[in-house]
Amino acid sequence: MIRYRVGVDVGGTFTDIVLLGADGTIHTKKISSSVENYAQAIVEGLTEVLRETRLAPEAIEELRHGTTVASNAILEHKGARTGLITTKGFRDVLEIRTLRMPRMYDIAWTKPAPLVERYLRKVVDERVNAAGEVERALDARDAERAVDELLEEKVEAIAVCLLHSYANPSHELLVKEAIRRKAPSLPCSLSCEVLPEIKEYERTSTTVINAYVTPIVGRYLRALRKGLDEAGVRARLLLMQPSARSTSSSRGRRAAWSARRRSRGRSACRRSSPSTWAAPPRRPR
Repeated sequence: MIRYRVGVDVGGTFTDIVLLGADGTIHTKKISSSVENYAQAIVEGLTEVLRETRLAPEAIEELRHGTTVASNAILEHKGARTGLITTKGFRDVLEIRTLRMPRMYDIAWTKPAPLVERYLRKVVDERVNAAGEVERALDARDAERAVDELLEEKVEAIAVCLLHSYANPSHELLVKEAIRRKAPSLPCSLSCEVLPEIKEYERTSTTVINAYVTPIVGRYLRALRKGLDEAGVRARLLLMQPSARSTSSSRGRRAAWSARRRSRGRSACRRSSPSTWAAPPRRPR
């Protein structure tokens, strides 16, 4: 039996499906997108092309999928109700941004509304310096207080972005532990995992976006996986990322908008625990 790989691209108007066989055979299908549930059009279109080509669902070994579900949620402000926990004094980074105005002399220009409203941004009293040294330790009770306040607001996801966490993620990991104790199933995104790099606005906004779209993307991928399984297509599902890389659907549900990570930041966060992390030695001046 000839094995096929499937490529699916979903747009606002049409969904395009391409089947590529191991022998070079190509089959294509274009159908209208199902805006209320994009997964529906994929499953129905794939079922139609299998029927037209008389191929068995088992012939499909892999499905690669590009989607704008996350982008649409951001542009339309239809993502999850998201809370942000950040360092005291940095609550307004999302609105201050980089202080650069794209229209310097346009007095009518207004900044886009942040994805997290101010009352859903909570602060904790802690401080890590640029060398990764703890100048003010995070009190676990303070982290729990911030988490409790967001849970009272019925948030659907939490983003955590503390100052210089790319150099020392221990405080963010403490907050993550508090979230897991209080709400084990609540999606949370840590900046030390999403984008462990300098520049506060870029790191904060990327982490917030990841938290904002993760529940939306998660629901979509679960619906797609269920529909494919019911249609007999049990091939592995891969997603195209903004970095042009692909990732598994299970990983995509956890990190919907993760940027390409630096190996140093990623490994540091994986190795770390709140109690064992040690700051790197200072470089001689």
